[in-house]
Amino acid sequence: MLGSGETDFGPQLKNLNKQLFTVVAWDPRGYGHSRPPDRDFPVEFFERDAKDAVDLMKTLQFKKVSLLGWSDGGITALIAAAKYPSYINKVMVWGANAYVTDEDKAIYEGIRDVSKWSERTRKPLEALYGIDYFARTCEKWVDGINQFKRLPGGNICRHLLPLVQCPTLVVHGERDPLVPRSHADFIHQHVRGSRHASFGGHAAPPGAFSAAEHVGLCPGLQAVHLRVLGPRGRRAWAAHGPCPCTARGRHPCRLHLMPEGKHNLHLRFADEFNKLAEDFLQ
Repeated sequence: MLGSGETDFGPQLKNLNKQLFTVVAWDPRGYGHSRPPDRDFPVEFFERDAKDAVDLMKTLQFKKVSLLGWSDGGITALIAAAKYPSYINKVMVWGANAYVTDEDKAIYEGIRDVSKWSERTRKPLEALYGIDYFARTCEKWVDGINQFKRLPGGNICRHLLPLVQCPTLVVHGERDPLVPRSHADFIHQHVRGSRHASFGGHAAPPGAFSAAEHVGLCPGLQAVHLRVLGPRGRRAWAAHGPCPCTARGRHPCRLHLMPEGKHNLHLRFADEFNKLAEDFLQ
């Protein structure tokens, strides 16, 4: 919500391995430096963002991308993977949800008034947007996300999750105050290629992935796109017990928890997050 590549992904833009990746960050319409126009929230705004992201990367002549999506950007990434399966190679999401519950709606109402946000969180966004635009757009976002609660099942993109075919890594911080654990579990259970990795001081790198792939990172509503240049390689999962999905004959996965991870885990635990991302994307 209301982020930008520069405010949301500093440690990734600066520190992801430049010998392996070329990094491109984008701001969706109405966010960051993609203004005008002002941001609006029609019921299809996530689908619009997904199409905008894919259209942009095609214009930049990327033949295939992977997406790393944070918060709303995670929703955008999942929708893009479902709707453009031949173009999306891998997806990594954290802080995302596929539907809205009464509990979620109460959480969103609690952040409607930006004057109650911490100064550390609020000031960079006020500097980027101006005080009035920031406050007004935050209120519009709350109304925009709450409109999904009126749909059957609070649906945002839950109907699209089974269409996500690519390798997918779901990351969750156990102390996320904005997105309950149940949302990460739901995405993991309904995306065919999902691996659910929650940080807990244990590396959780997925298996082998091909080289020379274009990769993308979608933050809270932004995206970072990468190009993997390294060789093909394999890494082993650090497992904490058997995964029920494996027992059911579905996608292989392991569950790792990050007890101290919050919504911005990629900023608070940037080194650990970056290593996880690089291992997944190589």
